[in-house]
Amino acid sequence: MASTPLVMGVVNVTPDSFSDGGRYLDAERAIAHGRRLLADGADILDVGGESTRPGATRPLLEEELDRVVPVIEALAADGATVSVDTMRAEVAAAALGAGARIVNDVSGGLADPGILQVAAESGATYVAMHWRAHSDRMQDFTTYDGPVAAVVADELGARVDAILAAGVARDRIVLDPGLGFAKTGDQNWELLGRIGLVRDLGFPLLVGASRKRFLGDLLATGGTPRPVDEREFAHVAIVAALALDGIWGVRVHDVRATRDVLTALDRIEREK
Repeated sequence: MASTPLVMGVVNVTPDSFSDGGRYLDAERAIAHGRRLLADGADILDVGGESTRPGATRPLLEEELDRVVPVIEALAADGATVSVDTMRAEVAAAALGAGARIVNDVSGGLADPGILQVAAESGATYVAMHWRAHSDRMQDFTTYDGPVAAVVADELGARVDAILAAGVARDRIVLDPGLGFAKTGDQNWELLGRIGLVRDLGFPLLVGASRKRFLGDLLATGGTPRPVDEREFAHVAIVAALALDGIWGVRVHDVRATRDVLTALDRIEREK
């Protein structure tokens, strides 16, 4: 393990996220949750005001701003490294102004090309995820003309060209293969198994598998998927595999479990 992956803790300030929708919609609750994740070992807090679960509808711009800006201001004031999970240029700009240092754009600039200019002008780290359509119709786009990992790499490569052309520095770009976004469960597993094809693009990779449906399907009993909050053991197995594969970062809900796995792996590696 060349280096321990960064742990990005999820702070969903939404009423409808698949894992904890509504639990942290109140700003004070979201701030307290972020502080707990820091205490558990998060390196980055990813604050988002729009659910991207399959079938989700988009909030109004004003709603998204009202959800994330106060939370980012408070957590950044604490000294946390904060990422804003948004597809909107206006939200990215406001979040960076509030103290965020990373823009985590699940659309890779496709939903709102203006976000690339915001990232370029700010000098922020920009995370571009593989994306094909908004959440309300993304599962209509699961047909791939070739091996999934190869196609994802090609499509992300095209986004890299656009991101660089917008002026984002190469050393500020992080890529995300987009598990669960316009992908079936089998395609997610294929992508994880061949993630080296995406890494070969030459950029750090962030992977978010935490609590996702394909884990619930893997662990299903009698055809019923394992509940969202009972998928962590399978998730940390993925984290361990990715860590050994040299991943840059993992986006997770249970920071403590992830940190425990990474700490144990690091200790073993130091004895080799």
